[in-house]
Amino acid sequence: MTNKNMHWTDDSQEKPFPFLLKPVGKDYLWGGSRLKDDFAKEVPISPLAETWECSVHPDGPSMVASGSFCGKSLAEVILEHPEYMGGRYAGKKEFPVLIKLIDARESLSIQVHPDDDYAAKHENGALGKTEMWYVLDASENSEVILGFRRNIKKEHLKSILESGRIEQYLQKVKICKDDIFLVKAGTVHGIGAGSLIAEVQENSNITYRLYDYNRTSKDGKKRKLQVDKAVNVIRIEEDETTNQRMRVLKYSRGCAEELLCRCRYFQVGRLIVYTERHREMYQLETDCDSFQVLLCIGGCGTVFGESGHWVHFIKGDCIFVPAGSGLLRIHGRAQILKVTC
Repeated sequence: MTNKNMHWTDDSQEKPFPFLLKPVGKDYLWGGSRLKDDFAKEVPISPLAETWECSVHPDGPSMVASGSFCGKSLAEVILEHPEYMGGRYAGKKEFPVLIKLIDARESLSIQVHPDDDYAAKHENGALGKTEMWYVLDASENSEVILGFRRNIKKEHLKSILESGRIEQYLQKVKICKDDIFLVKAGTVHGIGAGSLIAEVQENSNITYRLYDYNRTSKDGKKRKLQVDKAVNVIRIEEDETTNQRMRVLKYSRGCAEELLCRCRYFQVGRLIVYTERHREMYQLETDCDSFQVLLCIGGCGTVFGESGHWVHFIKGDCIFVPAGSGLLRIHGRAQILKVTC
């Protein structure tokens, strides 16, 4: 089957092959050192709060770290080869997702993100932000904030924020390794101290801070709050579901798979690859409709393509899989988050 939007309509033509990405780091004041210590991130900043693993956002574009595009930004590659996004995105300029690793040595601010409609109208046509958290690790007392724990009227919200009493109204949830949370746009939220998180989100960097624990930055000044915009976008009518849903592992020879999250913006699954004692490798199917992103959260392995190309990956590596990459084989022992759109 061919697609007029694709370049590889002839089977004799070499298919694109996945490539490693090099992240950009963020030194937000609440960050720590675990992304360096646990994931060997060679980013020369401290603290290292976030690494943007797969990003074309101008605030932090990731770079290609292997293959013929090595040294270019992912944004440049997508501009040169829009077919790598897949036929589903033909004619669309906006890359849909941004994938991060987050080390919260201290708590993040209490914040909220706008939805697509509000962001388009008030943030120069930008996307809003719905996001998913996968907890990689958490200290004994780590928690997240998700919505409100008691009824609150929107007309009282601004006065509560200005008085600094917002914490007593928030729903706090204890977390542990392997928990999953879908945080919809408009939900008040925060990541607590001691949390190590993989985040998949819409391609947006719009955050409205409600409260920041009266902290000061390196310059001695408090970070800005965006109370008016936050009040405009907060959803307070809906309770946020915090119970962990039952997840089903599907086993095949050399791999177990489970669906973690599905929403209108992205789908995230987890692959547990264990092929070191098998002659056969795990087979990952791709198509021409959309790209995939693989984020290794444990172990290591190798991806092989039909053309004989291969790329080795270790814990913390992020791999961009262009649409139309053909049948890929993965060998090793690793846990991988697979993101599709």
